[in-house]
Amino acid sequence: MVTLGALVAALVPFGGQDRRGPASPAAQDGDDLARRITDFTRGTVAHSDYQRPLRAQRSAVAEGVGLFLDGHRAEAGRRLAEVDFGIRTFTDIGTGRRFAEIADRAAEARRGWGRVYVDLGTEVRWSVQVPHPVADARSEQLGIGVLRARPGGVLVLAGAHRNAGQGDRADVAHRSDTVFDVVCDELVERRLPGLQLHGFADATEPDYDVIASTGKGDQGRTAARRTATALRREGFDVCRAWSHRCALEGRSNEQGRRAAADGVPFLHMEFSRSVRDDENRMRRAVAALATTLP
Repeated sequence: MVTLGALVAALVPFGGQDRRGPASPAAQDGDDLARRITDFTRGTVAHSDYQRPLRAQRSAVAEGVGLFLDGHRAEAGRRLAEVDFGIRTFTDIGTGRRFAEIADRAAEARRGWGRVYVDLGTEVRWSVQVPHPVADARSEQLGIGVLRARPGGVLVLAGAHRNAGQGDRADVAHRSDTVFDVVCDELVERRLPGLQLHGFADATEPDYDVIASTGKGDQGRTAARRTATALRREGFDVCRAWSHRCALEGRSNEQGRRAAADGVPFLHMEFSRSVRDDENRMRRAVAALATTLP
């Protein structure tokens, strides 16, 4: 059980041992996971352009992430370097746990392809996905909190505002031709349950704080029920899309479609702006989400 006290640092943006082999001396340096992600979203995502990745570029990132998760670090680094991505490992000063950051090395503000964070302390068991950082204000803070609160996670973070590209090209939750999507596909191939975090305006569903859905499929129904119950216990009003009509149910979400096709549990969770603007409610939301992950 994750306590709220253990989560105090998880949502404040400024403030195990790796089983895949020894790290380089630089990897021993401490860093703040929350600060790194928050600086990225505020300084890069909020102002980024978006360049549609070619199929070969998408494949390079996905294969590099897959190789890294399989423990082939050197090979992963070479594959990622083909598209100017790199791997950095560090100890998060907020938790004392080690993480890897897989990120664009040279052109994040131009390409907008995003980042991946991997917990190095244990075997990965689940993913948390943030497709609309900045656009869904502070949804990335929920992602940070969940990644810190529960070992065994992979965080997939979009690299541009959803409106940055031509048309909907940067709206990674509804496109299958993005780096975000192919990385999520790689995780589905490893049968990692996915938790995707979004935000909605209070006026969209004024009677609810959270909209909980399993997306297109129903493989995540058991986990969704546990999560909705945990959120209710923390004082949130939850619209349960499997038993009620809710706005923003995520039925057309691309990552949810792929998870459903492969029979992998997927949760599509929307949080109201009032929740996301309140630090205490955010901590309680993270506590509920974390206790229901594998």
